[in-house]
Amino acid sequence: MAAVQWRSRWRKYETELQRCRPEALPIEFGDYHPLKPILVTDTKTRRGVRKGSTSSSSSSSSSVPPDPLSSMLDGTDPLSMFASETSTVPRSGSTGDLGKKKKEEEVVGHDFEPWSAKRGEILTRFTTTEKLSIVRKATSPASSAVSEKVRTRLEELDDLEEQDYANRIEELNQSLKEAWASDQKVKALKIVIQCAKLLSDTSVIQFYPSKFVLITDIMDTFGESTCLTFSHNVNDTAKETCLNWFFKIASIRELLPRLYVEASILKCNHFLNKTGISTTLPRLTAMVRGIGDPLVAAYARAYLCRVGMEVAPQLKDTLNTNFFDLLRTFRQLSGESVQNQLVVQRVEMPEYLTLYSPAINWILQCIAYRAPEPLLTEMMERCKTMGNNALLLNSVMRAFRPEFVAARATDFIGMIKECDEAGFPKHLLFGSLGRSLASADPPEPERLTILNEAWKVITKVRSPRDYIICAEIWVEFTCRHFTKREVNTVLADMIKHMTPDRAFEDAYPQLQSVIGKILTYFHDFSILFSMERFLPFLDMFQKDSVRVEVCRSIMEVFIRHQLEPTRDPVILNAMLHICKTMHDSVNALTLEDEKRSLSLLIIGFIRMVSFGRDFEQQLNFCVESRSTFCNLEPVLVQLIHTVNQLAMETRRVMRGNHSRKTAAFVRACAAYSFITIPSLSSIFSRLSLYLLSGQVALANQCLSQADAFLKAAVSVLPEVPRSISVEGKLRSSESFLLDFINNFLSTLLVVPDHPEHGVLYLVRGLLNMVQDYTWEDNSDAKVRVYISALPLLAAMSQETYLYSIPKMDSNETLYGGDPKFLSEINKLCETLIGQVLDHLKALGREETARRQGALAFSLFGVLVAHGDLRNNKLSQLAVNLWNLSHKHGYCDTRFSVRTLDHMKQQAQQLDMSHLSDTVQRLALQSRT
Repeated sequence: MAAVQWRSRWRKYETELQRCRPEALPIEFGDYHPLKPILVTDTKTRRGVRKGSTSSSSSSSSSVPPDPLSSMLDGTDPLSMFASETSTVPRSGSTGDLGKKKKEEEVVGHDFEPWSAKRGEILTRFTTTEKLSIVRKATSPASSAVSEKVRTRLEELDDLEEQDYANRIEELNQSLKEAWASDQKVKALKIVIQCAKLLSDTSVIQFYPSKFVLITDIMDTFGESTCLTFSHNVNDTAKETCLNWFFKIASIRELLPRLYVEASILKCNHFLNKTGISTTLPRLTAMVRGIGDPLVAAYARAYLCRVGMEVAPQLKDTLNTNFFDLLRTFRQLSGESVQNQLVVQRVEMPEYLTLYSPAINWILQCIAYRAPEPLLTEMMERCKTMGNNALLLNSVMRAFRPEFVAARATDFIGMIKECDEAGFPKHLLFGSLGRSLASADPPEPERLTILNEAWKVITKVRSPRDYIICAEIWVEFTCRHFTKREVNTVLADMIKHMTPDRAFEDAYPQLQSVIGKILTYFHDFSILFSMERFLPFLDMFQKDSVRVEVCRSIMEVFIRHQLEPTRDPVILNAMLHICKTMHDSVNALTLEDEKRSLSLLIIGFIRMVSFGRDFEQQLNFCVESRSTFCNLEPVLVQLIHTVNQLAMETRRVMRGNHSRKTAAFVRACAAYSFITIPSLSSIFSRLSLYLLSGQVALANQCLSQADAFLKAAVSVLPEVPRSISVEGKLRSSESFLLDFINNFLSTLLVVPDHPEHGVLYLVRGLLNMVQDYTWEDNSDAKVRVYISALPLLAAMSQETYLYSIPKMDSNETLYGGDPKFLSEINKLCETLIGQVLDHLKALGREETARRQGALAFSLFGVLVAHGDLRNNKLSQLAVNLWNLSHKHGYCDTRFSVRTLDHMKQQAQQLDMSHLSDTVQRLALQSRT
């Protein structure tokens, strides 16, 4: 068999195309698609279902594929199961008949900012370095009944760090839950009483707002657990038990714990009578008047308003009473008791006043919720009556709808000017006003005046921290309503304030916010980068991680909003600087995901750069970018693609007729790629780019450059490892290598032989590499390459090639059907067939029969399609290969039948009688 003489079948491609219409080869679409999700189906249910069946079982299985997890879970989805369980059990915030969550949302909608949204801000803002106390060390008789474990937690330490204090409070919260879960309700009550007592302690006054948050968390847990218990059993016994609870609470001797504990279970009043809440809330509000410390009283009122909004938001009178009572306590702030306390704790009055802000803001938010606009006018009048109390004015601006505040912005500025600077800093008032103006627009004629008045105050703030907090708020107003001139002025002022003593190092979050707001309103980067102070502002980000994050945010906005390619030198220089900053942050410790993310951003920029018909400038940009981004391989790959595209665009413009200048230019493009490709670490990236760049060189008639690319690709092939990492997993490289070689072979058809080298030197070089390559054990890859090379050699022996490159001569023109050239092709084909046949003999064992059959059928297909079967030996070889492929019954019968049908059609349409004779000798066999 090895001595078989090869002769390629003579082809007339145009005639075959005209005779063999697509209708003669019906296409059947399979079920597989690479982008469809892989579905696991039960083969038992599919077996026996005919194609095109309309039975209900088959249609249902095809339209709704079975879930591969359902069989493992007995049809039960654990997440759905959990959701169904939780939907039947009331949430911790649910109170059954006490007013369900759905009812509350009908009254208090999603536009009401919940307390939970303010909790984190308060804990972050009001901190201390002072020691904190849980309770005094002396144990009161009332706490003697508390369990030893809890009492130890309450009393074992007097002085705690802030974080330890928060941890201890959380431990008490857990103890409360455990006590309630184990039905030790009296124990739970005593725990919550002890915790409520802590709210009377103002020994570390700066921490009081945070203490209030932590303690009221425990109050909320107690109240929810209590009301949830009663809601499950609405009967006379439950009502009696509930009444007993209120009696126990009423017997608490100290005012503050009695007030807080009763307020926490206010919802339970529904069990006693219908008007329970409406009568209890006013009584509790009146009780607060007995609290001497104005700060403690303010937060007690805030808690009452919290509970009131949850259970009876319609009772506005109670909210108003709490607010007016709070106003009356303001005269206490100048009293001897408060002043002495501030002296002892070394707290200044402005700092002390800010402690009231969370409580006042919350109370006013409750009052202002869905309130009519005239109420704001009334509140402004009350502020004026109280001498423009800055603390109150600040809360009013934050509580009411931004639209209402923006409409009266000029009036508010006038009131702010008249406030006492010593009591409450004016920059905080302007900060609150700025928050409203950031989301609502004041009257247009007043906007410039508003900005000037605000910035007069902001720029005089001496503390860099206070300055940047306020300035960051007003940046949005400036960007929203003004041009780059005003924004540039604001940036210059920020640089002036934040550069001395490197104050910017402590203000990175605010500075990042400034950049984010500018990017929100300025999407034209020619305008953005023409601001003189924008890039100097970026220079303040000295910390590497922060600087990279800022550059990343700028790049994301650029890619999202820069819709047209640009050549603006201002944009290019600035973006190159930003991209270089991101690139230079890459080091040996940078994660691959981070490298990939940065590369995508830089690639997005490169794709948006276009110099139009100035191709040389485009190439110069790519040269500069190569040196700038040398550490990010995906960027280098993109640059090579960009240069190849540039060469093809040059060809398109010249319509394939290069001048001396454009010919030199496309050769320069090829040189760029040839120099850059070796720097890539990924071997398959190198291979594919060598081949692609060679194809581009061929299209531009750069034969020597194309030869260099293709020879380089062949020389790299031996370096391909046997396994490669794909998405973190090692996979055999064999399939990738075969795909590349097949692509390479299809390119070689149009590559003319070099005059100084032998015939088919590239084909021989490739096949020699395949021969010497160390393939995997028990692999058929080498033989498959040989089989794939036969159609190429057969195509090369034709008078007219299947495809060619315009304005470039292939071997069909160079050799013109020279018999010596055809003889060389035939000899090479015979050698390859001999190698394949030797390999088939080696696969004669039972365990390799399937591989033998598959390879035999592949070679059979090549012989039928490309061999001249008029040669009796070649025809007999085809018959032998057919029989060998079917010998063990592994061949797909359907495919075999379709192959025979196609051969019959070919014989009939192309008048190939010898092919009909061959078909007659082919028989379908089954495995015995």
